[in-house]
Amino acid sequence: MAAGLTVHEPSYIDTTPAADRFLAAVEQSTTVAVDTEGASFHRFVDRIYLLQMSTRDLTAVLDPLAIGKPAALGRILESDRIEKVFHDADYDLRLLHQDYGWNTRKLFDTRVAAQLLGVRAFGLAALLERSFGLKLDKKHQRADWSMRPLPKDMLDYASQDTMYLLELRDRLAGELETAGRWSWAQEEFERSEGTRWEQPDGEDNGFMRIKGARDLDRRELAIFRELVRFRDGIARELETSPCQFRVARDELSPRGWVDVRRRVPTRARHDRNACHARFSQRHAVCLHPRSGQQQLGVRKQRERRPWRLSTKEAHAS
Repeated sequence: MAAGLTVHEPSYIDTTPAADRFLAAVEQSTTVAVDTEGASFHRFVDRIYLLQMSTRDLTAVLDPLAIGKPAALGRILESDRIEKVFHDADYDLRLLHQDYGWNTRKLFDTRVAAQLLGVRAFGLAALLERSFGLKLDKKHQRADWSMRPLPKDMLDYASQDTMYLLELRDRLAGELETAGRWSWAQEEFERSEGTRWEQPDGEDNGFMRIKGARDLDRRELAIFRELVRFRDGIARELETSPCQFRVARDELSPRGWVDVRRRVPTRARHDRNACHARFSQRHAVCLHPRSGQQQLGVRKQRERRPWRLSTKEAHAS
């Protein structure tokens, strides 16, 4: 273990009485490190599946599926007396607002602090190695935190996201003071307090953020938009993330998607079942178990179908 870091034995809390005892201890502190784990790579609608918290003396991983919405947790997050330390707080704050309606106040964000100091590698693992020589194992970075029960190695991994965060906060705060940038950081932290989960107004144009979408002409873009909606509809029905779709390399681009759509007979395009069948046949969509749950997988076709275009042919059409 790197010098200067305090190691706690993390507790896994999945009962209301244990949560109440831990949160009562947190309320006596003046600062607490906070992190959340969602499952955006595995679920269509994300939410908080784990909540990690550390004081100077305690670290706990709380299961929000089991403990519900403790009032003490809301008091801590909205308190102007207790400083909440996050690393890259934006998504955590959005999820906390979406799931509980809490508006977290009095923040310190170690990522923002590092950026203000001109640090180029500002991921948590990089900052801990820079400041303390500690190397974190990142093997569970995209794990499915919605699965239950969670194995001990995943819980231990999750606890490290907050266990050393207060000491990192102290190190970065000192550097900000030395650099004369503490007031800059305070302005940024106060601005972050207004972070909310906001539903998109009107038509969702999220498909335009997919790489390559802006290379399509108007007709191709209209086709691509409907394909993305179709994909998202299937993902919603299966309660899985669209990230679980896997397609052949020459169809990862929006233009490749458009080509698949062009190959579906015109009459079938207006029939959801027929379109689904053709799309599924093309990509071999199948349900397969992952960690005891059904997920959407798409395996790459080995045989070359006569109506499949190469990447070169697709871009030339």
